[in-house]
Amino acid sequence: MLSASELANRLARDAEAVCRHYLSAGRRAGNYWIVGDTANSKGKSLYVHLTGPRAGRWADGATAEYGDLLDLVRETCGLVDFRDVTDEARRFLNEPRPDPAASRRGDARTDPPVERPADKRAQRLFRMSQPLAGTLADSYLRKRGILRASLHPALRYHPSCYYRDLQTGRTHSFPALIAAVTDPGGTITGVHRTWLDPDGGGKAHVEDPRRALGGLLGNAVRFAFPVHSPVSVMAAGEGLESILSLSHVMPAMPMVSALTANHLAAFELPLGCVRLYIAADADAAGRNGIERLSRRAQARGILPLVLAPELGDFNDDLRLDPSRLIASLRAQLAPEDATVFLPS
Repeated sequence: MLSASELANRLARDAEAVCRHYLSAGRRAGNYWIVGDTANSKGKSLYVHLTGPRAGRWADGATAEYGDLLDLVRETCGLVDFRDVTDEARRFLNEPRPDPAASRRGDARTDPPVERPADKRAQRLFRMSQPLAGTLADSYLRKRGILRASLHPALRYHPSCYYRDLQTGRTHSFPALIAAVTDPGGTITGVHRTWLDPDGGGKAHVEDPRRALGGLLGNAVRFAFPVHSPVSVMAAGEGLESILSLSHVMPAMPMVSALTANHLAAFELPLGCVRLYIAADADAAGRNGIERLSRRAQARGILPLVLAPELGDFNDDLRLDPSRLIASLRAQLAPEDATVFLPS
């Protein structure tokens, strides 16, 4: 029986056939297959290498997701268990495939595009997770000074979440912190996974212990965020733990974690917002995200105000001294917001 890496290599040898089958809404453009996303939507965000040493590798410019063709099979089919992924790949490899040239000439009948919404896959994973309180994920956040994370319904825990090394093809299961990404109406459109060391030593010892799944664009992980109600003052930032650190000292302020700089820039601002506090990240991508979101806020008549940490990020500030973080924020917030949201 073929191993996971061997299956991925076999699929890569016939990358165009894989794309025509699982991403039928796309098209070939030179040495790439172009499509909207892993939900098989029309568009140009996701591209798959069809030839050369990177054949079978893909990336989505809108969501920052990437992987090989086994990952593509998993995403397009909405599979969670790795055995189901390999079974589907083996089934595909054993089926006869039409001549791509005949398909381009119109001689072969092709199936209509099949929409497989990414949000449904994310919702399934979130449902399979359990409440955060008392779990390894809760302990992980507590060690970072975030003591009330279990009060947030957006956070859950999965004791054995599937992880695949994109370089070697090897698969593992690790406990994971699961965060729900939601749209303005509160519907789950994606999830963010932070894989953890089973021995309680922090994040799992893998190359990329954080990955997102599903629809992130315009959406975010939300904390203390009312649904279907105006939000006049809020905070937004990239990192989950940085925003959780701000929420720890300002629990009543609505906040969102957009997870990446690009998604922060594209966050869909709520109706009725008057002031938007943007939690700063020090890197170039973070500054770019802040500038782009600030311009969009100003165009909507919203006042953008940047909150800057004293150290590397707000979690560093929280772990150093919560009282000092509160004092720093008091100096940066509008006086009326400091009165409402910060402890006296």
